[in-house]
Amino acid sequence: MSHDLVRFERRPAAGGGCIGIATLNAPKALNALSLEMIELLDEKLEEWAQDPDVHAVWLDGEGDKAFCAGGDVVALVRELKREQEAGRGVGSYASHYFSAEYRLDYRLHTYPKPLLVWADGIVMGGGLGLTAGGRHRLVTETTRIAMPEITIGLYPDIGASWFLNKMPPGVGLYLGLTGASINARDALDLGMADRFVPRERRDELLARLCDCHFAPGHVDDAEALVCDVLGEFEAPEKAPGAQVWPHLDHITSLTLKGRVEDAVAAILGDGRDDDWLSANRARLEKGCPLTAQLAWRMLERHRHSSLADAFRDELVVSIQCNVLGDFAEGVRALLIDKDKSPQWRHRDVASVGSADLAAMFGAPWGNGPGPLDDL
Repeated sequence: MSHDLVRFERRPAAGGGCIGIATLNAPKALNALSLEMIELLDEKLEEWAQDPDVHAVWLDGEGDKAFCAGGDVVALVRELKREQEAGRGVGSYASHYFSAEYRLDYRLHTYPKPLLVWADGIVMGGGLGLTAGGRHRLVTETTRIAMPEITIGLYPDIGASWFLNKMPPGVGLYLGLTGASINARDALDLGMADRFVPRERRDELLARLCDCHFAPGHVDDAEALVCDVLGEFEAPEKAPGAQVWPHLDHITSLTLKGRVEDAVAAILGDGRDDDWLSANRARLEKGCPLTAQLAWRMLERHRHSSLADAFRDELVVSIQCNVLGDFAEGVRALLIDKDKSPQWRHRDVASVGSADLAAMFGAPWGNGPGPLDDL
């Protein structure tokens, strides 16, 4: 493994011990998560969780453009093609990749120490999976969060089947169907972020955290110290203007329907003159019909489930999106050939048949144990 893909640092704290700093280090790829990066990060986080000298963990991304722009979807499609050409092991790389990614995300959600995520710049797909699990999710004036899976034939995964249900009624579905881009103010409003800190104060914030006198083994005390420091730096009044909240009732009226076909029709037929709403509408219109169906069904399935159950279900659907669905075609059109003209398997949302949907929920391992059963 090339440890340069994720940089790890133990920055000394004033009272002894350290702050563990993990930095995604693929800025030319907007810190998109490769399988190797996922495995490196998961291994180190497990190590730091057990190390009494590590009082808190800070996760960020190299460069000024992105914290993390998602998973390495091109690698997923490339490996699928190799498997298909070899005539064996079709879907095995996808199973390995998504299992590792969701295991890492679950670790973040259940981490036993203060975990701060500096969600600066672009935060998409897999990057949102990392952010969502943080105990202290910090956003800045440059933060742009999106789940644009509708454009590549996947669906909102990385635990989104669970955490989108925590938003006001209909909003999570709207974001999933349209791939809408939201800012720091929206993230705070919707519970996707905890504090706004101006980008320019990052280094000062880290230095202040390292000035703390942490007591080894006292996690509650460490949380209190971290919260006190963050309180000195947060500046919600400097966050950009909201995009979602002014349209909250309107979004709810568009999405609280009895069928996904009706919600999609309402969004596409919405004539409200607003740049943000119009861009979202256009993205859905060109998006993958199967993705829309899956987004609806996954949110319904996990309205009251546990996070672990959501990840286990997402693993099945994500593998099948890779093997059976439109994922390869979507990635080809957007990121490989870049013709931006994907040929989706279905004409529209209503054309997605029950057999096609049922196939997406068929576990590749049948009735046997799955890779995430131990979560």
